[in-house]
Amino acid sequence: MAEQTRNDVLVFYVNGKKIIEENPDPEAMLLSYLRKKLRLTGTKYGCGGGGCGACTVMVSRYDPQTKNINHSSINACLLPVCQLDKAAVTTVEGIGSTKTKLHPVQERIAKAHGSQCGFCTPGMVMTMYTLLRNNPQPTLEDVTKGLAGNLCRCTGYRPIIDGYRTFCQSENCCQLNGSGCNVSSENESVEPKENGQPGLFSKDDMLPLDPTQDLIFPPELMRLAEIKDQTTQRFCGERMTWISPGSLDELLQLKTVYPQAPLVMGNTNIGLDMKFKGIFYPVIISPTRVPELFKVTQKSEGVCVGAGCSMTVLKSVLENSINDFPPENTHMFQALLQQINLVSGQQIRNVATLGGNIASAFPNSDLTPVLAAGRCTLVALSKDGRRRVPIDKDFFLGFAKTILKPDEIVLSVFIPSTRPNEIVHAFRHAPRKESALATVNAGMRVWFNENSNVVKEISIYYGGVGATILSVDCTCQQIVGRPWKEATLSDAYSTLVDEIKLEPSAPGGKVDFRRSLTLSLLFKFNLLVLQYLKEKDVTQREIPQKMQSAIQPLPKHIQPGYQEFQNVLESQSAQDPVGRPMMHRSALSQATGEAVYCDDLPHTDGELFLVIVTSSRPHAKIIHIDFSEALKLSGVVDVITAKDIPGKKFRPFAGYDEAVLAEDEVTCVGQMICAVVADSKAHAKRGAAAVKISYEDLQDCIFTVEEAIEKDSFFLPRRTIERGDVEKGLREAEQVYEGEIQIGGQEHFYLETQSFLVIPVGEEKEMKVYLSTQHPTLAQEAVAETLRIPSNRVSCHVKRLGGAFGGKIIKTAILASITAVAAWKTGRPVRCVLERGEDMLITGGRDPLWGKYKAGFMRNGKITAADFQYYTNAGNTADKSVLVAEKMLLHLDNAYNIPNLRGRSAACKTNLPSNTAFRGFGVPQSVLVVESMINDVALKLGCLPEEIREINLYKEVSLTHYKMEFDPENLVRCWNECMEKADFRRRRQAIDLFNQQNQFRKQGIAIVPIKYGIGFPDGFLNQAAALVHIYKDGTVLVSHGGTEMGQGVHTKIQQVASRELNIPASLIHISETSTQCVPNTCASAASFGTDANGMAVKDACQILYNRLEPIRKKNPKGTWQNWISTAFFEKISLSATGYYRGHDLDMNWEKQEGKPYAYFTYAVGCSEVELDSLTGEYRTLRTDIVVDIGRSINPSIDIGQIEGAFMQGLGLYTMEELKFSPSGVLYTRGPGQYKIPSFCDVPLKFNVYLLAGSSNPHAIYSSKGIGEPTVFLGSSVFFAVKDAVTAARKDAGLTGPFQLNSPATPERACLACTTRFTKMV
Repeated sequence: MAEQTRNDVLVFYVNGKKIIEENPDPEAMLLSYLRKKLRLTGTKYGCGGGGCGACTVMVSRYDPQTKNINHSSINACLLPVCQLDKAAVTTVEGIGSTKTKLHPVQERIAKAHGSQCGFCTPGMVMTMYTLLRNNPQPTLEDVTKGLAGNLCRCTGYRPIIDGYRTFCQSENCCQLNGSGCNVSSENESVEPKENGQPGLFSKDDMLPLDPTQDLIFPPELMRLAEIKDQTTQRFCGERMTWISPGSLDELLQLKTVYPQAPLVMGNTNIGLDMKFKGIFYPVIISPTRVPELFKVTQKSEGVCVGAGCSMTVLKSVLENSINDFPPENTHMFQALLQQINLVSGQQIRNVATLGGNIASAFPNSDLTPVLAAGRCTLVALSKDGRRRVPIDKDFFLGFAKTILKPDEIVLSVFIPSTRPNEIVHAFRHAPRKESALATVNAGMRVWFNENSNVVKEISIYYGGVGATILSVDCTCQQIVGRPWKEATLSDAYSTLVDEIKLEPSAPGGKVDFRRSLTLSLLFKFNLLVLQYLKEKDVTQREIPQKMQSAIQPLPKHIQPGYQEFQNVLESQSAQDPVGRPMMHRSALSQATGEAVYCDDLPHTDGELFLVIVTSSRPHAKIIHIDFSEALKLSGVVDVITAKDIPGKKFRPFAGYDEAVLAEDEVTCVGQMICAVVADSKAHAKRGAAAVKISYEDLQDCIFTVEEAIEKDSFFLPRRTIERGDVEKGLREAEQVYEGEIQIGGQEHFYLETQSFLVIPVGEEKEMKVYLSTQHPTLAQEAVAETLRIPSNRVSCHVKRLGGAFGGKIIKTAILASITAVAAWKTGRPVRCVLERGEDMLITGGRDPLWGKYKAGFMRNGKITAADFQYYTNAGNTADKSVLVAEKMLLHLDNAYNIPNLRGRSAACKTNLPSNTAFRGFGVPQSVLVVESMINDVALKLGCLPEEIREINLYKEVSLTHYKMEFDPENLVRCWNECMEKADFRRRRQAIDLFNQQNQFRKQGIAIVPIKYGIGFPDGFLNQAAALVHIYKDGTVLVSHGGTEMGQGVHTKIQQVASRELNIPASLIHISETSTQCVPNTCASAASFGTDANGMAVKDACQILYNRLEPIRKKNPKGTWQNWISTAFFEKISLSATGYYRGHDLDMNWEKQEGKPYAYFTYAVGCSEVELDSLTGEYRTLRTDIVVDIGRSINPSIDIGQIEGAFMQGLGLYTMEELKFSPSGVLYTRGPGQYKIPSFCDVPLKFNVYLLAGSSNPHAIYSSKGIGEPTVFLGSSVFFAVKDAVTAARKDAGLTGPFQLNSPATPERACLACTTRFTKMV
């Protein structure tokens, strides 16, 4: 063995350049190495756990055995640098750039409008690039499956799919030219036609894919790989030693010497333990160079697979075996292959190993139940010898424990082929269809006597129902030796209920759901076995027609959608970009990795890194903060506490103060107490972990809305609004119904976490603050007041944000202040970038809501009175929750003219992390309660919900309940057009027929409207300013107060300036948003960014254009550049400030009247779903959205906003669940636990229509704000699920209203269906 202190050398390539690393840090991952050491910042940090795909790179290796070069997409955040020997790494910078030449993968995602905030784009690009390197002509399914490990929070995925659909040569249809987009003429709306009309983009404008232009694999690495190197590699770091043996004997010897050292291959388990659980291993053994671990041998009785084979390799092995073996011998291979395809994303499958999956012994492993049921065995090896061990119930001893000895390794796994008359099936259910850990999974095998339905042998294993996988032996005993009949299975179901016991407090929760799933999965197996026996002519029994769909997969084929928008007037200048689908101005830079985000800024001399220390108690006094041990650690420079703040220690907002750093008391888990600054992130994290805080717990903790109501814990004021006489209306109504609904919170999950860099200038107390915020001025004020310096000494700079959605305003200003205090105290630049888990813990999200309602209505469906009570869970500080509760009341009527209407709202003060602004600002919660009431009225009357909605819609010029006049003509038009475009009535009939014909598969459809108020109710927030410079060469620099966070405000501003100055958009540049250029800005929020800043830029441009009027008159045939040059010599100012005063909006809560909004954006959404009532899993089959956005300034950006908001709403209402412990600790702190929508959740047909012939005199160029309104339309999926559940309940003999809380997860949907199996538990 090598000497302990010796360090070997790594040789690898990055983007074609050779890297010789003499001192690799065993704890360093490729992501930090690329970003910090090589300054390749295109690869992004999104979650640090392999769950979002933002850090995807391609890793290529040469296989000397096959002489092939293998390309793999891999998460750089989990790939240790020490594993890179002889590898070639390709990052987004290595495949193309705007300076040289774009790669088609980069160009197509940009031109198809698949990049909004752009933070996820490099990862998308590299995943697709790797796919094309392996398969230049993929199918659409290849594309969507390949991208399953990548998340996007902005686009809604449709444009990404459409951009990359163009690589699918087999799909020869017009939809390749822009996804079947249609432009309607100025005066009429044209029905979608499949004739390739001009759309959002055209494939004809795109570069062809030319594989010959790709980087070649370095020949040197081929030569090195051919050399059989069995020497052990050893790398020693500050705390850890990494050992990579070159032979099997060496590996066994190392395991004898270091029995507790983990084996690291894919690092998808050990890496997460070290990163998120703080587990430390002084020695790591990485046997990636031991060839025996990768050996694959096919035998007549099965296939032997090396334990080091990745899931991707195993998939290939199984596919080959399915082709090589007779069909009757392949059931086991098919079952295992089915599971592998659903194990995480492609990036994880490329590195996660078969042996690691078994040895980690997780109870919800997708493979082990199938391996156990399928009679698989493994070879365990140590210096003492080898043994063959069955993978069965005796192999797993407990959570993450097996019978393997500490010095043993798994050498190989034998997967037997199925015998004649034997069948194996695998099942799984997960919170999301792809890239999610299973809730419950199962492997089931049955072996019959020859030509008989009598069971000779059966094995059933479940995962996710205990500390280990569970063999249900008693259930199997009920079946073995008996014929496969209903009576046999009925006994088995009854036994299974008793055999699987889960305590109410069982880890993972969902106890009733998990138990019912075990029954449902066995029932599905029963149907599959009956089908098998029928095919073999063993039995003549047919599966009843109504039951057959229970074993069919849900539909999954994505069809091209339509995006219909108004074309520009024929008279409009070709140079004028307003109204045209112009690509996001930074899309190409985002796709090449050149776009700069806050943490991409170069490291500055002497820079320190800051890590926040948060409270571990929900409510306690702080007795003492002991950071003495932290200061002793290597690299730690200082610890910042509230005592170090020279100025204000609190941030005031909405009449309440929020502590910058807690000093005497903490009121939630996750409250910021102090911060550690060190010379590196790793050292700062270790320092933070070493800070010891002594608490004295306070007992009166409040976590729920119900507890807050009981203890009268509210943030004031509590608001009430009423029109008409509600009590009288309820008395006079023919029927009255009371109901309620609970709506869970939502995490923003912007891909770029909170990021800051504060640089002390060094004179006159100046501070430069680079940050990711929606509100630079608020951050400027916060830093200035915290440091007790004038605002003119603080300049805040925002280049762009990697998503925000309301979550980068209040807490961002506080975090900027803490970082600034650290920079002030140390006199050095300080960087702070929250990790995903910290961000989710600290920053809060959408306010959860408990909504109660009482409705009075007539038998004809007319609602005459409605009374609403809203309670939000605001968390431990007021933040914006009081304002959120107010906006909930302002949208109490949604789109309905209810004559007697009352609403009361309260923001509850609890001991959970404070919630804050989130896209929609309370409206998505408020209106869901209203629509739930509508739904219940329909169910009570036995009517269809769409009938009740249509009866109660505003239909003529009306007053809202706060006495603001509006004309609902376009609301009604949206409703009628959506009904027509969606072919609603015909589909409703088809769904009814489908539901009659299918017992366990139900379809549902729903259509919902939204009337969304645009603008800030506080009038002063609607103002904006801009600064426009024209330089002597004719180029223009525009500065304005809006921040670019993916919503395309910079692109629209560029279009505005282009029109007003009558010059090409290519002459106009927008660099950043800075408080130095435009002071006293308002937040980019409330869907008002373009409205306000566009008008300010328009004003500035008109001032400049008018100044040039005399010069144009003198030289009417001159060029723009001529005019500018002349103006300079004639001493005409070429710089102007523009200003927009904004609408004078207000709301008088005492009088309960006002004009809080400038205008309304109207939209209607219709969605259809198909639901598996046995599991609660559903698929959105189709969504149609009609939106009135006036005249769109940029249809591609507006449609992107509509689709992205819809998908975020779909997540809110059907998927995303925040989970807290009983003591207020947030469990869901990353994509592993918190599931946002992915590619698999996009409606299979997704159509968006912009209402034609609309205008809006209240905003720039007759446009409308669009960022927020369509979030609520995601509820059309919620109500479609509820519609499908209603059909299932009807089969169970249940009718009338029922409560379905949001999100309508598979658990809630399944239990609400009340099948025979949910009744059994």
